[in-house]
Amino acid sequence: MSYLVLLVLDNPDHGHDILEAWDAAGANGVTILESTGLGRVRRAGIRDDLPLMPSLGDLLRGDEIHHRTLFSVVETEEQADAIIEATQRIIGDLSNPHTGLAFVVQLHKVYGLR
Repeated sequence: MSYLVLLVLDNPDHGHDILEAWDAAGANGVTILESTGLGRVRRAGIRDDLPLMPSLGDLLRGDEIHHRTLFSVVETEEQADAIIEATQRIIGDLSNPHTGLAFVVQLHKVYGLR
């Protein structure tokens, strides 16, 4: 059985350290996405620098603070647990505010994993 480990990292400054920790914990590969949440978009307010017909990129570009969403597929539950533990050693307890959100999903089938 394989597992998907996903982390929405609140502070992207921790990104490099987390990538190193995930690698050491057994993540053979990590995908990283720049992301932002609805709450942050709402708090940013109405922007006056948008074109008449904005794209999603236009809406997300600018001074807003972004998250990093990291995910990896690992082969064992122990690897997934090690990744979450390593993450919390860097950013602190995920139950604290402004750390992030993490979850692990058991996968029934995975294609392309080497």
